[in-house]
Amino acid sequence: MANISAKKKATLRRRRRFLRKKICRFCADKITLIDYKDSRRLRNLITERGKILPRRISGNCAVHQRQLTISIKRARHLALMPFTVE
Repeated sequence: MANISAKKKATLRRRRRFLRKKICRFCADKITLIDYKDSRRLRNLITERGKILPRRISGNCAVHQRQLTISIKRARHLALMPFTVE
């Protein structure tokens, strides 16, 4: 019986995590418009495979996430950023 309760305690300890609310990088820096020419900033918001990070992972607000996707797509179209990894 003691073994079972020890396992339950271990799982409860693992589950309890303090999740800090993610803040939007662009709101914190007070950036109103995201520029497609700033590829260094945009590269941090895509994966190694070239996918755009979702809002729940990146922590961006809805307004800036929409601007981010448009600017990444524009940068890809103008060959400033890759569509996929080779």
